Amino acid sequence: MTSRPVRVRFAPSPTGYLHVGGARTALYNQLFARHNEGQFILRVEDTDEERSTEEALRLQLKDLEWLGLQWDEGPHPETLEPMGDFGPYRQSQRKAIYRAQAEKLLQTGQAYYCFLTDEEIEAQKAQAKAQGRPHQVQSPWRDKPLSESLKLIEEGQKATVRFKVPETKVDYKLKDLVRGEISFPSDMVGDFVLIRSSGMPVYNFCCVVDDALMEITHVLRAEEHLSNTLRQIMIYQALGFEPPEFAHLSIILGEDRQKMSKRHGATSCNEFREQGYLPEALTNFIALLGWSSPEGKEILSHRQMVEQFSLDRVHSAPAVFDQAKLKWMNATYLRKLPEVELWKRLEPFFAEANLSFSADPEWRAKALGVFKTSMETLRDAIELFRPLSTSGFEISVEAKDVLAWDTSRSVVEEWKSLVGALPGSFMSEEDFVQIQEEVKTRAQVKGKHLFMPIRVAVIGQPSGAELKVLVPLLEKQTLLDRAEKALELC
Repeated sequence: MTSRPVRVRFAPSPTGYLHVGGARTALYNQLFARHNEGQFILRVEDTDEERSTEEALRLQLKDLEWLGLQWDEGPHPETLEPMGDFGPYRQSQRKAIYRAQAEKLLQTGQAYYCFLTDEEIEAQKAQAKAQGRPHQVQSPWRDKPLSESLKLIEEGQKATVRFKVPETKVDYKLKDLVRGEISFPSDMVGDFVLIRSSGMPVYNFCCVVDDALMEITHVLRAEEHLSNTLRQIMIYQALGFEPPEFAHLSIILGEDRQKMSKRHGATSCNEFREQGYLPEALTNFIALLGWSSPEGKEILSHRQMVEQFSLDRVHSAPAVFDQAKLKWMNATYLRKLPEVELWKRLEPFFAEANLSFSADPEWRAKALGVFKTSMETLRDAIELFRPLSTSGFEISVEAKDVLAWDTSRSVVEEWKSLVGALPGSFMSEEDFVQIQEEVKTRAQVKGKHLFMPIRVAVIGQPSGAELKVLVPLLEKQTLLDRAEKALELC
C-alpha cells in the first residue's frame, strides 16, 4: 500500500440522475477515505459536450448530499465553485492542463498528430474485418516529424493527437486490490486518441492527468473500467507519473442475474427517493452490494461502516440487487425513527397527495403508532393515512351503490345520532364497537348491510382499513360531517 496520505475520487459524468451503481462507487470511496483518515474528492467528467448539462450536475450533487456522501474537495454543492487546492474539478475547465500534458508527449515523440479522416479509418476497419483480424489504426503519420505536422495544422488542417503504443510487445502488470494480479499484453490496443480533432481530450487521457495532478492514491471504480486500465498505465508511464492503486468493483445485477437496467425498475437514487426510501437505508443496502461487515451484521450506521470498511472484504463476484431485502431494510430503518422525525419525512408525500392532518403532536404520535408497522416506504403512508385527511373527503362510485341499498339510510342516520350523543372530541375503540352493536339493533340489519354503510360514512369507500383502528383517530365533528355527506346520497 502507498505511504502517501489517502486521496480518492468519485468522478461522475453529469448526463442524468445518479445511478445506484455510481452511488455505490461514491460510497465505497468515501468509506475508504474516512476509514484511512484521507480525502474524498468529487471530480466532474463533463467532456461529453452534447450530453453533459449543469442541471444534471446539480441533480447528482443533490443525490450525493441526500445520501450523506459529503465530499472534501470538488464543486461546491450550491455555487459549483471549486472547493480545494487541486481545482478546477470540472474537466471542461481543465482543457489547458490537458493540452500542456499532451504537448509533453508530442515533444518526446510518445504521441503524434494524426490526420487520418473518418473515411480512411472506416476503410481500415472494413479491411480488418474482411481479413478476420481485430482493427487497430495504422497511421501513416506515426513517424512523421513533428515540424511537418505542425506546418499542416498552421495551414488549417484538423488532427487528433494519438498515443504511440510501443511496437515491442510488453505485458503490463496490475495488482488489483480486489481482483489480484492482472496482466495486459500491450498489443491489445493500437495507437489511441488522446485529444480529438475538435480539441476535446478523451476520457482515458483526462482521467490519468487528473488523477496524477490531484495526487489520487487509490482508484476505486466499476469493473467496466478495467478495459481502460492498459491505456491509462501506458499514459502514466509516458508522463512519468506514479500510478495510483486500483480496485475494480463488481457489477450489479438484477434479480434475473442480468446487468441492472431500467427493466428491473428503479435504478437511480432519485427514483428511490421518490418511492419513499430513506437515504440511510439505501446507503446501508448498497454498501452490502459487494462488501460485507466483518461482524456479519446487515444493519449498519454510517459510522460503523467507516470503522469496518476495508478492501479485503470487497468481493469480485457480481452483486444481486434484491428489491425485497431493500424494502425490509427500509422498513427496519423507518420503524426506528423517532415519531417527530418520521412525520417530518412524511410531510412532503402528504403534501404531494394534498392530504391535511391535525398539527397536534399527540394525535400524530397516535396515528403513527397505528400505521408505522404497516409501512415499508414513506410513500406507503399516503393510502394508509388518506382516510384521516381533513381535506378532500369524497364518496367513491362503488360506495354510492352501497348507499342505494334500502336499509343504508337508516344505518347511517342511527350511526350519526349515536356518534353525536357521545361526549368529548374523539371516540374510543370501545365506543365504536358499542355504537356499531347499537346501530345493528336499532336498524335491524347485520353483516355487510351494517358494516359497509358505516364504512362509507367514515372513509367514503366500501372497503379498506379496520374502522375500529381509524375511527378513534377522527374527530367526532369530522365523523358527523362525513355521515351527513353520505346521507345526502342515500
